[in-house]
Amino acid sequence: MSNKRTIGMWLYQNSGGDAIEKKIIEKLKERDIETINNIDLRDATAQNKNIMHNGVKLNKLDLFFSYNAGEQTIYQTYLYQALNRVIPMINSYDSFQLTEDKFQTSFVLRNAGITTADYRLFHKNEANENFHKILDKWKSIVFKPTEGWGGTGLTKIEDELSLQNLLPAINHSNTREVFIERFIKYDNSDFRVDIVDGQYVGCYGRQAPSNDWRTNVTSGGSVFMRECNEDVLKIAKNAAKACGTDIAGIDIIYDQEKEEYVVLEVNGIPAFATPEQEKMGLDFNNKKIDLIVDLIDRKTQIKTKGKNK
Repeated sequence: MSNKRTIGMWLYQNSGGDAIEKKIIEKLKERDIETINNIDLRDATAQNKNIMHNGVKLNKLDLFFSYNAGEQTIYQTYLYQALNRVIPMINSYDSFQLTEDKFQTSFVLRNAGITTADYRLFHKNEANENFHKILDKWKSIVFKPTEGWGGTGLTKIEDELSLQNLLPAINHSNTREVFIERFIKYDNSDFRVDIVDGQYVGCYGRQAPSNDWRTNVTSGGSVFMRECNEDVLKIAKNAAKACGTDIAGIDIIYDQEKEEYVVLEVNGIPAFATPEQEKMGLDFNNKKIDLIVDLIDRKTQIKTKGKNK
């Protein structure tokens, strides 16, 4: 390829994503960076040293920006991993893979000195014995599939009946591991803090519905305006750094019993504010776009310099 910088992009199109993509492409063009968009790795093939998509050699791009949480398949992430071995990615495959796994994320955060919910991981063959011991100790447990998003599969266990309802599903599943957390007493709201390239983008809150404890919007939670205090911001920045994410959305709650903030999750593909949320006052989209464009500009300059040596 020529010295002109060219990146690939795959960004979600729903909930205003198409308009966001257009703005990013326009701002990149102002910096003389061309964009090939709608690169869905599901339609890519690999032959010899090249990964091809509609005639484009993806491994010759200066960077690939993958930002589509809802449509990832095993095949796509397999090619994502391969591409990351030869060109820069946002986010990198390692950080993407890490934030997709709730246990791995909690493990890394804990080792970086960042507070998460107390957790246990064990083989599913030990589920019956371990569940009873831990339920007796913690009184209230949250079972979490290690992968997934939007609150899917989260199950709260508070008594023997709820445990007995869950165990058959675990025993008959394909999963090998069981990941559980101590249920944290909180006010049923959280902070979602967006970080790009180590810099603060914006913050908002999510409130669980009256009949649920989950704040995820897909589980019925609602978004509201919320300020980010210094403690929450410091935790969010440290969590993003620990996970190696260029872009991250960090979910934080306040443990009312231990009187401390706790990181619940680090999201590697946090959504931009939807048009409806922008009308509410969530106005961080332009700042997020500018920081992403700056990040792409810097990373592709490094790649281009490397090519010219």
